[in-house]
Amino acid sequence: MKVKYCLILLISLIPLTLLLSPQGRGEGEGFVPKGNAAAYEPPSNHRTNEDISIKDCRGCHDGVYRERFDPLKNPECSDCHTPPSQGINVVSEIKKREGVDRRKGKEPNVLKLKDDVEMVYVPEGEFIMGSERMPDESPAHAAYMKKAFYIDKYEVTNERYEKFVNETGHRKPINWITGTYPEGKGKHPVVFVNWVDAFDYCKWAGKRLPTEAEWEKAARGEDGRSFPWGDALDPKKANMPISKIGDTTPIGSFEAGKSPYGAYDMAGNVYEWVEDWYYLYPNSRAKGRDFQKYAGEKNKILKGGSWYDCLAYECGLSAFTSNRAFFDPSIRNNSFGFRCVKSTDR
Repeated sequence: MKVKYCLILLISLIPLTLLLSPQGRGEGEGFVPKGNAAAYEPPSNHRTNEDISIKDCRGCHDGVYRERFDPLKNPECSDCHTPPSQGINVVSEIKKREGVDRRKGKEPNVLKLKDDVEMVYVPEGEFIMGSERMPDESPAHAAYMKKAFYIDKYEVTNERYEKFVNETGHRKPINWITGTYPEGKGKHPVVFVNWVDAFDYCKWAGKRLPTEAEWEKAARGEDGRSFPWGDALDPKKANMPISKIGDTTPIGSFEAGKSPYGAYDMAGNVYEWVEDWYYLYPNSRAKGRDFQKYAGEKNKILKGGSWYDCLAYECGLSAFTSNRAFFDPSIRNNSFGFRCVKSTDR
């Protein structure tokens, strides 16, 4: 029945899936948490999907298209979404940050920068980007990465983000209700961060947000695989809704799910903000007013899968490396996070 339910949703709610389809190392040398969904034991006080109540999300996401929610009319949505920033032109703020001079100097041969995060090397060269799975992921096409780069091995954690907050005075995530991150979640990915928060952290760390192309190559390698580990969906290799964990997990908990270059959690745990605005690929099958309505400098892209998806995404559809989530860049969500990259002249 579950499979049938997922197939029905996939067929009937494809536009909705398009809209909902939206690293830091731990303390101490040698911390690389390993394991899988079966081995991971969440803390007793964590909030599960049942606590959040999936049915409460239908007010935000019901219908063929996701409409911008009004937190005053839908207060139940605040468990998953904070409202767009008040009194701030987010597009203007993004423009200021995009104007930062990014000319490359001679790149030092290092794998750790200010935030002491281990990074993995991704070489230049051709790779397969996109897919024929969804209209806005099409067409699958050859892309060429002109320069190599480093990408964080793990998603940015609460511990790392707290260091950034303490040094800069940047706003804290809304779920840090005691003034710090939730107990026991230091090595979990930080959540409730919007695009600007992610940009500012990466800049502070001497890095930047990855482009969509950089993120996708780091996740799938050069052979166009559907998931970081291959072409078969496997809930034991990533923290996705069908893994039935119901919360974020410590970074690197899925050893078998890492990418060809050694990056972890690129098919689950949290969606990850990237630099790009949401535009359709050239020659995309996603044509017409319905798609163009959301394209342009309105929504930023999020890549990867998440521990939590509404409705059709309970099937694990967001875990694909080609998945293209997009949201208002001011949205902060309990399943949105990020990682950073560093350019190299090689």
